[in-house]
Amino acid sequence: MSQPLMPHATASWLVDNTALSFQQIADFCGLHILEVQAIADDTAATKLTGRDPVRAHEVTMEEIEKGQKDPDYRLKMQKGPEQVRRTKGPRYTPVSKRQDKPDGIAWIIRNHPEISDGQIGKLIGTTRTTIAAIRDRSHWNIANITPKDPVTLGLCSQRELDAIVAKAAKAAGIEQPTDTRLEGDREALIEELRAERQQAALDAEAAARAETEGEKPAFEDPFKR
Repeated sequence: MSQPLMPHATASWLVDNTALSFQQIADFCGLHILEVQAIADDTAATKLTGRDPVRAHEVTMEEIEKGQKDPDYRLKMQKGPEQVRRTKGPRYTPVSKRQDKPDGIAWIIRNHPEISDGQIGKLIGTTRTTIAAIRDRSHWNIANITPKDPVTLGLCSQRELDAIVAKAAKAAGIEQPTDTRLEGDREALIEELRAERQQAALDAEAAARAETEGEKPAFEDPFKR
């Protein structure tokens, strides 16, 4: 199933500008419902700038309105522009993202040491020299490099990263851990998160009320005898 060109940014826009359910947004953007929950709660590692899928001709307002009327409706994506797939040469990265490459490389080195320098170079679009400098901490800007998820930085997609991790783990004979967070009832997890937020709000309101009542000055009518 096709998905928006920038799924996380698109999900952020849909959360802020529509009444679609988290599940509908997750299905349309090809994300997990907990990722959409994190975007809605602003708990994602990076504050996302929303991307309008209507203006990008990826979905129509009619489709969005159908989804808002029926929570079980799944949005249908319009045929978007064909994405160019490079078969040779280094991966192109926009100028605005190039300064984030060292952070993404450092994150992969720290979290997935089984991935080779060649695989990192193809995924991020960098050179073996840069990767080696970050590995041995001889990079000229090593003091300012902070490991950050390359997906969050927009350097690659989650699917591309997952594919590289799976391939590297298989080659190294490493058994990939199972993410138990995805098991069980997804809606139950969301309801639990909502309940925690609601309880926190009630506790804060009760504390504020108690503080206000405790600060009320005792008033005595001077004319009452």
